Amino acid sequence: MPIVKSTYQPPLLFKNNHFNTIYKTLFFENNIIYKRKRISTPDNDFLDLDFSIVGSNTLVIAMHGLEGSSKSHYLVSVVNYLNSKKIDCVALNFRGCSGEDNNQLYSYNSGKTDDLNTVLNYILEHYSYKNIVLLGYSMGGNITLKYMGETTKIPSEIKGAIAISVPCDLEGSSNALAKWYNTVYIQKFLKTLKKKTLMKLEKFPDNNIDKIAVLKAKTFEDFDNAVTAPLFQFKNAKDYWNKCSSKPFIPAINKPTLLISALDDSFLNESCYPIEEAKNHKYLAFEMPKYGGHVGFNTSYVGKDLLWSEKRISNYIEHIIS
Repeated sequence: MPIVKSTYQPPLLFKNNHFNTIYKTLFFENNIIYKRKRISTPDNDFLDLDFSIVGSNTLVIAMHGLEGSSKSHYLVSVVNYLNSKKIDCVALNFRGCSGEDNNQLYSYNSGKTDDLNTVLNYILEHYSYKNIVLLGYSMGGNITLKYMGETTKIPSEIKGAIAISVPCDLEGSSNALAKWYNTVYIQKFLKTLKKKTLMKLEKFPDNNIDKIAVLKAKTFEDFDNAVTAPLFQFKNAKDYWNKCSSKPFIPAINKPTLLISALDDSFLNESCYPIEEAKNHKYLAFEMPKYGGHVGFNTSYVGKDLLWSEKRISNYIEHIIS
């Protein structure tokens, strides 16, 4: 498929990428009542799934970004919107992100697709949806694209996938987030990541983590060298990034997939945009709005018309299941 021309045209203030990124989190109030189902994983852990069911034969499995949850504003917003279009949703809380610590020393990483596979097996066994669509934001988008490219036998019920604001190259995104203009974001991420890690070290005193290195971490490279790599048996941060980035898996995607990443997303650098991979791809549509920030794409300051990406997602779902 060719590169898709975007229809996103924001008003003046939303042409500031940082304002667009934080606006919905700070100013958009939207509530939801989920029905939670806890499922077991093969390694004696658990995943919390938050369902919002309206009675449909289509289910969207929505995945949050780094240190997010089913309560993240962008997930609540899209689930409510899809529900209004008579589409069922389930929000997957990655391990340790549902409000309760998971059972293992390790939790999640940006390429851990086996938990998504566990969720899919559970859904297929216990429900009878005709259509399933994967939807991932940021880190969840990387997991979505990696799953779609690495899985040789994707269940026929999965009609396609959508990924928003994706760090397709984890090293490139890590380098981007280390820039001075992203200081607020990286500090926010590291604050909660360090807090969770220190709790884990107390809970599992027999561990292979260097506590001092955790405390001193100032970038994702520092944190991934100190925590992610040893917990998941990678050689170092770069080995983790190389093996878990979705970009190398994109050419193998063989079901309809939409990727939307704004060109002004400060979390991404040039290597995070798989332009060459998308140019002649049979199944991937790549949309690159000039504006949008990171998981932003807001359209109005007044009322609730903030929902360009939600509408775009809904329209694409209709397209691939029709």
